[in-house]
Amino acid sequence: MKLEFIALERLCISKANMRWSKKAPDISDILPTVRKRGVIQPVIVRLCATAAGEAENGAPEYEIVAGSRRFHAARAVWQEKRTAGDADAECAALPCAILDEGDDADAIEASLIENAARRDPAEVAQWEAFTRLVKEGRSVEDIAATFGLPDIAVRRVLALGNLLPRIRQLYDREEIDRATVRHLTLASKSQQRAWLALFDDEDAYAPVGHQLKAWLFGGQSIPVRHALFDQQASGLVIISDLFGEDAYFADAAAFWDAQNAELDTRREAWLDAGWSDVVIVPVTEHFSVWEYEKAPKRKGGRVYVDLRANGEAVIHEGYLSRKEARQRASGQSEAERPKIVRPELTSALNIYVDLHRHAAVRAALLDRPDTALRLMLAHVVAGSSLWSIRPEPQTARNEEVAHSLAASRGEALFSERRRAVLALLGAEPDEPHLVGGDDVPALVTLFHRMLDLPDAALMDIVGVVMGECLASGGAAVEAVGLVLGVDMGQWWEGDDAFLELLRDRELLGALLADVAGEGVAAANAREKAKTQRRILGDHLRGENGRQARVGWVPRWMAFPPSAYTARGGVGTVRAHEAACAAANAAQDGEDDPVPPQGGAALPDPDGRDETGQQISQQEQRLAA
Repeated sequence: MKLEFIALERLCISKANMRWSKKAPDISDILPTVRKRGVIQPVIVRLCATAAGEAENGAPEYEIVAGSRRFHAARAVWQEKRTAGDADAECAALPCAILDEGDDADAIEASLIENAARRDPAEVAQWEAFTRLVKEGRSVEDIAATFGLPDIAVRRVLALGNLLPRIRQLYDREEIDRATVRHLTLASKSQQRAWLALFDDEDAYAPVGHQLKAWLFGGQSIPVRHALFDQQASGLVIISDLFGEDAYFADAAAFWDAQNAELDTRREAWLDAGWSDVVIVPVTEHFSVWEYEKAPKRKGGRVYVDLRANGEAVIHEGYLSRKEARQRASGQSEAERPKIVRPELTSALNIYVDLHRHAAVRAALLDRPDTALRLMLAHVVAGSSLWSIRPEPQTARNEEVAHSLAASRGEALFSERRRAVLALLGAEPDEPHLVGGDDVPALVTLFHRMLDLPDAALMDIVGVVMGECLASGGAAVEAVGLVLGVDMGQWWEGDDAFLELLRDRELLGALLADVAGEGVAAANAREKAKTQRRILGDHLRGENGRQARVGWVPRWMAFPPSAYTARGGVGTVRAHEAACAAANAAQDGEDDPVPPQGGAALPDPDGRDETGQQISQQEQRLAA
């Protein structure tokens, strides 16, 4: 095979080319590149059936086996230049790789290999190439023209540079999809690092796709395109995704303030224009168009504004309910028809009245903490537009862990108390949750029921509500456990699920020494983990001649917790350090040191630390 530049008029398309057709192929995607840079990759050709020396005058000498679209693109550019009067247009030639003489099978294989092996570069590979071009001085417009891409497509690829390198690697390896990457471009670097931490944690869930957008915006994302007001003049903070496709308001509450103000202005304009009324359909309701009929202004038509949770305001001009439309169609005289009058208060006046009454009520609540407490509890349980509280899901991916929790004494007692509270409030006792339960009464109903309850019953509700909303594995659990002096030996006992989770031989040896003594641990140090777990279980249950250890709990389960090794990775110990640090910060004017991250001298199960001293001042404060 040899390489030569061959004039276009000496070339034609071979029928062995897999892209051969009487109709010219689509070259729109490569034409801009050929127009700007010419054909760079050689086409594959062979001599025509008639030897080159015997070819008729003007007949092609070579046929293209692979490279049909490049040939047609080059000819289109050549024709453009000829039309424009370019003197060099006659010299147009293509770089060609000339096949040795052979049969049609060789040509077909060459065509198939070149076309089938072609693969569009991944976006990350494009980003690396485009980035190098930008560093060399190429503009986005130059790159777009060279590769035949829209400017926005080039900017979208370059936007990948604003992601952390690890996220680009995950995208390049197709471990995350394009929707996830697109939403990650909305995230700050700290949010990207937080998402990566979730992605790397086997026990955590890293949100993807639209769930990721909800995670970034705290559950409510409002696109800029839904604003009725002037976004630029509003001064609101707008976050755009770096692909240039979407933009969102950073503060949902500020958006609704501006949106409602604009709606008030438009409402007055609609009324002045002759519409009988303007009805704002709140987010909690929906405008069902099949329940209404079209009606013009002169027949009393209204304007309905259907608000959506994502900020969109769908405007329906000229509608009446079907009932009103039927009354008008029944032939009633004008005097018999109910007159449509404007409401007594305008929207702005209604807001004025609402705000002043709100200010008075909340000021009056200051002197009635008993009523405020009942109202607060009703909000926690039933929720409102301003309250979003969720119960701890107690998620356990391991089925045995879930069964162990369900059978524990603490869970049984809490479920019993929850059932009693649900019955007290008139809800179905078998509801899995009090907070946000499907059968829980509405907010105001719940508030009135709580007004009739004595303080003792109210305190029962407080305990269940707080228990449901206490996040597992955090410093709050540690702080409350220390304050209440929780003895885990009264609430937990070793079961099969606990034993099956023990895999580390060093940890098993330490647990055996703690439960059975150093002698038993040393004698079984070389035994398999399965044998060590069996011995540990025998001691916990008092079986097979082993002495039972009633009330024993692992160090990291006790209050306060400690570790068996210096390797770290104990969640309760980290939570304990955070709780101690918070207690220290709460003491004004004292200089007790905050326990260092991952290296504090923590107390053992007997209440002494590694030096034999009593627990620290921070722990004493928490337990006081």
